[in-house]
Amino acid sequence: MKIYGDKISGNCLKVKWTADHLGLTYDWIDIDILAGESRTPEFLAMNPFGQVPTVELDDGRYLAQSNAVVLHLAEGSTLIPGDAYERARMLEFMFWEQYSHEPYVAVCRFQHHYLKMPLAELDKEKVERGYRALDTMEGWLSDNAFLTGSSTSCADISLVAYTRWAHEGGFELGPYENVCGWIERVEAALGIAD
Repeated sequence: MKIYGDKISGNCLKVKWTADHLGLTYDWIDIDILAGESRTPEFLAMNPFGQVPTVELDDGRYLAQSNAVVLHLAEGSTLIPGDAYERARMLEFMFWEQYSHEPYVAVCRFQHHYLKMPLAELDKEKVERGYRALDTMEGWLSDNAFLTGSSTSCADISLVAYTRWAHEGGFELGPYENVCGWIERVEAALGIAD
């Protein structure tokens, strides 16, 4: 398997962490998104969306979209709850991550940390909605150690990627004690610290 990704991208790291946690063998192929390497004709032939991560499976087929790849790699593992309801809750969080978390927390991070946009120039609605996502997580995690079930699932991998770097987008994580504790638990479970 080959993982085409950029290590500044939380979406790419989701796939890497899943593969590492499951002990899967892969080759990491660096794609510099800031240099436009995901927009070359060669890359677009693999993934017409022009996004990372893109995975080339052992059989030569390609798969993109981080959460779809995470689910594919985790099939049959403990990262996917066996109970149908818990599995649906996991998917609920993964869909929510792409719609109500990543577009705000990750975008603010990218603009501030990589494009060097001053915090005062970030879109106020994106900042507000990013904090709303963190508030939602803080409330949920007040009664739950993980997002679904009693151990790390694909939902935790999907949401920890950008939550752990929210401060790089100007989000103050200090008041979010439940979120910070959850980040530590997920990092420990996955063996990530960078």
